[in-house]
Amino acid sequence: MRLNGRRESSNISDRRGSRGGGLKVGGGIGAVIIAAIIAWIAGGNPLDVLTSNAGEFIGGGSATEQSAYTPTAEEEELASFSRKILAGTEDVWTKLFAGQGLEYEPPTLVLFTDAVRSGCGNATASTGPFYCSADNSLYIDLSFFSNMRRDLGADGDFAYAYVIAHEVGHHVQHLLGTLDDAHSRMSNMSEADANRISVALELQADYYAGVWAHHDNVMFGSIEDGDVEEALDAAAKIGDDYLQKKARGYAVPDSFTHGTSAQRSAALKSGLATGTFPQP
Repeated sequence: MRLNGRRESSNISDRRGSRGGGLKVGGGIGAVIIAAIIAWIAGGNPLDVLTSNAGEFIGGGSATEQSAYTPTAEEEELASFSRKILAGTEDVWTKLFAGQGLEYEPPTLVLFTDAVRSGCGNATASTGPFYCSADNSLYIDLSFFSNMRRDLGADGDFAYAYVIAHEVGHHVQHLLGTLDDAHSRMSNMSEADANRISVALELQADYYAGVWAHHDNVMFGSIEDGDVEEALDAAAKIGDDYLQKKARGYAVPDSFTHGTSAQRSAALKSGLATGTFPQP
């Protein structure tokens, strides 16, 4: 991506080096990283994700533990990259909302290491990136990007931008009332029916990520050769069918909550091609 000279968002809460809420990180994080990636781009009810590891990872206490922390040069580069991508989403969605007679309220991007306390509860790095509508914030441990590269072979700056833009897509859903309405309906449904709603939310967030990329490129000329292929490859590798087969050798369609590889790639590609908002 062409990001030279781009501004960095100030809507950042940098909590790297601190462990909020007395969280303890156990030795099982490496073992659950594929599950974390499966859980990541879920964006359904964050509480479903955050509480799933509560017994293993969340300890008592309420004080925030601050420790000496020196980020690597690679991590600092990723932090700067993330701030630029967030700024791009602010510019695009502010313009698109205004075109609908609406006001866009940007989310906060929370950077953390190992563990964090959010408005939706406590989480660890094994949760993966997530959006919390309770505090209008996106949460990410930047090591997730290296995990994407190592564990899924999904790499490239536009693939990483897609991760952030997808979570911002859930924020857009929240602002429009789509997310809260879906969660309300899901709470009164069977698991199978709720899963279908979750898939619809995920595919719409993928579509919104594509819409952002389309307009970001129009505004800034940000997309380079190979970028789109990177993002579509990442979308394919986070499909439920792909991840379930990778994790256990087979897929269970009734349990899908995010969409298949083909569906996710198609949703992102559609947003990229049309740039239409809201989704028709």
